[in-house]
Amino acid sequence: MSRSGDADPFAGYPAAPADEAVSPDGRLRDGYAGIGSFLQRLGTPGLTAAATALAAEGAARGIAVATWSDGRQDVRPFPLDPVPRILPAAEWARIAAGVEQRHRALNAFLADAYRAAGRRRGDVDRDPQVVRAGVLPQWAVAHSPVRDPGAVGQAWPGQRRATVAGADVQRTASGEWVVTADHLRVPAGLGYALAGRDALRGAVPELLAAATGVVDPSDALPLLRAGLATAAPPACTGTPRLAVLTAGESDNAWFEHRLFADALGAPLVRAGDLWPRTDGGVEAAVDGERLPIDVLYRRFDDGLLAAFRTPIGQSLDVLLTEAVRAGRLGLANVPGNELADDAASYAWVPQMIRFYLGEEPLLGSVPTWVLAHEDQWAAVRDRLHELVITPVAGYGGRGTIVGPACSAAELAFLQAEVSAAPYRFVAREPVTPTTLPTLVDGALRPRHVDLRVLSVVGPGEGTTALPAPLTRVADGPEPATWWWGGAKDTWILG
Repeated sequence: MSRSGDADPFAGYPAAPADEAVSPDGRLRDGYAGIGSFLQRLGTPGLTAAATALAAEGAARGIAVATWSDGRQDVRPFPLDPVPRILPAAEWARIAAGVEQRHRALNAFLADAYRAAGRRRGDVDRDPQVVRAGVLPQWAVAHSPVRDPGAVGQAWPGQRRATVAGADVQRTASGEWVVTADHLRVPAGLGYALAGRDALRGAVPELLAAATGVVDPSDALPLLRAGLATAAPPACTGTPRLAVLTAGESDNAWFEHRLFADALGAPLVRAGDLWPRTDGGVEAAVDGERLPIDVLYRRFDDGLLAAFRTPIGQSLDVLLTEAVRAGRLGLANVPGNELADDAASYAWVPQMIRFYLGEEPLLGSVPTWVLAHEDQWAAVRDRLHELVITPVAGYGGRGTIVGPACSAAELAFLQAEVSAAPYRFVAREPVTPTTLPTLVDGALRPRHVDLRVLSVVGPGEGTTALPAPLTRVADGPEPATWWWGGAKDTWILG
């Protein structure tokens, strides 16, 4: 990339007090001075050229994101912004410790909630410990609509049900980091972080050369591989044989599935590739061979497992469950984890941390009201215009309504809808995350950002945050649709 030196890209940048890179008086904040000087030397034309090269590199690598609407899949290139996000080592350590803590607590909750028959042998009370202790109401666990009784037998005894977990983290204007969502089903984001760094390195090598001590996100791969190995059943001897399970091109994260299979050196398999073994296990047809599989990295939504068939006509769900019960297969992640990451469960994570770990939460949570609880519904009944309303079943934020952005007519409809069935919703205080300079139509503009952090279980009781967080960018001036807004490369400074 040639040096331009024309038109300082930060000139006239409308920084807000909550901008991470630029102070309201226009000065670059600590940590951004080095990269900011490089961008100033590059100039606006050079920065625009860098963005063009980065887009071309991303397209060549097939970096894309997809959604389904009205029965049609919309696949778009995943936008990559050339201005990175910088996280000092101490800041990353703080985030990582909090994410690891939540992962451990949520795994403990899942083990408690899915203990066979909901209790230990000999217990008179059949409720999970967290209910018996009065931390969670019974209806929030045993009678939750997202609890899957069949998932009890889809983990081998003692297996941690969420091998890989994700957390969405935002920094507020006060500098506090808060978790806004947990993901324990099929958390995505790591592949985009890995591919984004490779694309930036290929398109604008001078940019990375301008910084020192930046952690390489590929360091996450050995940790992921080791974490997946912990899902191997006890009967497995030697190095566990791993495969990545996908639904194929119809999945919105198809790009990631291919990337993981290649990066982990594991076959990418579909339901039609899986066969039962005579010992009760599973094998995959790969390039004309049948390969025994010990661990399936399940990049496959829970609700689809029963809909797909194996070559012998057996339901994929049945094949996998029988192999797990035979002690020959481990699933990562185990189905049924929606119980721990739905919008209602989020409200109780701080209490889970205190109950299961005996610790105080290291990261904040957004104040949340579960409206199925009469007292909590009464507390916010007249505040819907101030709050963010999310359906309990709205995984990934689907169906979310921002009260302060509603018209009077929309608020009246919202009030009627929630009043008719408050148990279907949770309410939260709105959170405004920090901003970062982002190239928009040839000029730097502030855009809100969040951080997707993945963590994996390890040998023993350890849990590790993967050093490859993904900074997602809002697709407009307000924090609305994160995935459509694209991403920035995240630089953890070692």
